[in-house]
Amino acid sequence: MATYKVKVATGTEALSGTTDSISLTIVGTQGESHKQLLNHFGRDFATGAVDEYTVRCQQDLGELIIIRLYKERYIFFPKKSWFCNYVQICAPGGRIYHFPAYQWLDGYETLVLREATGKTTADDTLPILLEHRKEELRAKQDFYHWRVFVPGLPNYVDIPSYRPPVRQNPNRPEWNGYIPGFPILINFKAIRFLNLNLRYSFIKTASFFFRLGPMAVAFKFRGLLDCKQSWKRLKDIKKIFPAQKSIISGMGWGILNQTRGSRAISGRRVRGRALGRGQFLWVSVPQWHQPRPALPLPADPRQVSRYRRHGGPVSGRGNVPTNGAGDYRILEGIPTIELNGRKQHHCAPLCLLHFGPEGKLMPIAIQLSQTPGPNCPIFLPSDSEWDWLLAKTWVRYAEFYSHEAISHLLETHLIAEAFSLAMLRQLPMCHPLYKLLIPHTRFTIQINSIGRAVLINEGGISARSMSLGLPGFAEVMVRALSEITYDNLYLPNDFVKRGVQDLPGYYYRDDSLAVWDALERYVTEIITYYYPCDAAVEGDPELQSWVQEIFKECLLGRESSGFPTCLRTVPELIRYVTIVIYTCSAKHAAVNMGQLEYTSWMPNFPSSMRNPPVQAKGLTTLETFMDTLPDVKTTCIVLLVLWTLSREPDEKRPLGHFPDIHFVEEVPRRSIETLRQRLAQISHDIRQRNKSLPIPYYYLDPVLIENSISI
Repeated sequence: MATYKVKVATGTEALSGTTDSISLTIVGTQGESHKQLLNHFGRDFATGAVDEYTVRCQQDLGELIIIRLYKERYIFFPKKSWFCNYVQICAPGGRIYHFPAYQWLDGYETLVLREATGKTTADDTLPILLEHRKEELRAKQDFYHWRVFVPGLPNYVDIPSYRPPVRQNPNRPEWNGYIPGFPILINFKAIRFLNLNLRYSFIKTASFFFRLGPMAVAFKFRGLLDCKQSWKRLKDIKKIFPAQKSIISGMGWGILNQTRGSRAISGRRVRGRALGRGQFLWVSVPQWHQPRPALPLPADPRQVSRYRRHGGPVSGRGNVPTNGAGDYRILEGIPTIELNGRKQHHCAPLCLLHFGPEGKLMPIAIQLSQTPGPNCPIFLPSDSEWDWLLAKTWVRYAEFYSHEAISHLLETHLIAEAFSLAMLRQLPMCHPLYKLLIPHTRFTIQINSIGRAVLINEGGISARSMSLGLPGFAEVMVRALSEITYDNLYLPNDFVKRGVQDLPGYYYRDDSLAVWDALERYVTEIITYYYPCDAAVEGDPELQSWVQEIFKECLLGRESSGFPTCLRTVPELIRYVTIVIYTCSAKHAAVNMGQLEYTSWMPNFPSSMRNPPVQAKGLTTLETFMDTLPDVKTTCIVLLVLWTLSREPDEKRPLGHFPDIHFVEEVPRRSIETLRQRLAQISHDIRQRNKSLPIPYYYLDPVLIENSISI
């Protein structure tokens, strides 16, 4: 007689427990136990409980490899979902076996779990384990499907639970998705029918909407969501969030360190229009004395010289470039819509920046078109106050789309969702890469579903508060995806390629490289443990399927992206996985965390402009400036959502903190602890540096970075 001590852990989140009947079968290399009901006197499987049971078998089962959990009806009780954390079994010899689950069982079903040791296909020799791998992937691929979101954008999840049930009463009018008094339409179908294992927890869901609701009601009572008029005074805009500190220290600092530091900074010397969206290139001062300056901005050198004679800085700092130009070419030619009965306007500006000896990056010339001409003047700081302020506001308007559509939504949310869905479909739970990546996918599909329900849907935020509307907002992302390359996502190369590796005051670069290094070293330790040689990488069919699916469904098979369709070496795999983890964690923290600080002062980040770009100097006044800015309603719709997204997320799991036990081997467990120590040191260094900064940069403090995109 062999006795096995069994522990079953139920999730700690609200409503994780069940009243259904749970039974267990244990499978070992030398036999299989009978199906045993796990039942005590009183309540079993309550939220947060770790229940202990004894399973007796006629013989020793040998090495334990698989267990089966059966969830069935318990007498007359109604069906109740159950979140199982893990099952732990102590064998007669004292060895502890861990079987991670960390998933919901919704209906009456059987869940088959493997022992937690990470294994690739090559590591499995037993037919039962090889068959289990195939069955697990087959079941997930049958359940999770890809679906076209917008042609030209990464595809996203389409599962049966998205499909609403048949309406019981076809004659009853269907709810249109509007909440009374709320200014946008919410597509609740996109979130209501999401599978339990992809959803927010109950507490996170409730806190998200309870956070949004009271603020929306407050805006409504103050009349902000009904007012379609212009702002009367600039200081009234500050009263939207009276307690919110807004960073309006200057456009140059904002472009340099705003959230992820905007891809707006680069140091390449190029001729013509070689740069794309929101990029800044540096040139040395002597180039401005050439008859045809090597810049996309066709500014007259005499105009810039006139600025310098009025006190503009001239010299640089050693090897640090002195001038840069921002080119928002990617926004050119996109049509606008009407908002609140008024036609909106748009432009794709060019902006010249100067890095002065005092360490400030300042705009010194702005053109509000990609094409020079008599109706497209170049605005300078020496122009009238309102001309120059309006020109800078147009650049910040362009940066709104560069940041929100591209850097934020596309390059983190949508790409991370593709990484996550491909992982679910192509990697079994026992695969080392699944164990490494799963903490960085938590709640990503849920928050993206909310985004599709609120932001990028008919009648949503983009349709009711942005000059470009839903079609134009999507077009910006489509254009950007067509230009994204694999090299752009490899962070160290990106800074060198753009020539900003030595630029002073670039805190996003400094902190992101520190976090990247910690993640890369962590990934290296894990990967080299499970993949001792290049042949192990190239010979892993599940890994190769994951990579191929990302190329097909995320990059839409575009070979010019440079994304690999297969990985052949250990260094290639380390680079790929580091890109995935960084994108899903630190990169998103950088683009999301500081949004409200930059946007609460609306002229710093307007989502729409109500007058066309001015075609002559000296015409702008305070009145025309205010009339060009978004109206009160449009402003507050955007700020309401950005306020919600900028709140401290509930049930947050900071980078490097993995409470779910997926790895059980000593080497990866040790690597996790080392990662935490490295991140703690980075956090300490950032906080010490920030003490001496007039405007602290804390968005990449590891304590504030989440493991995954969950907000």
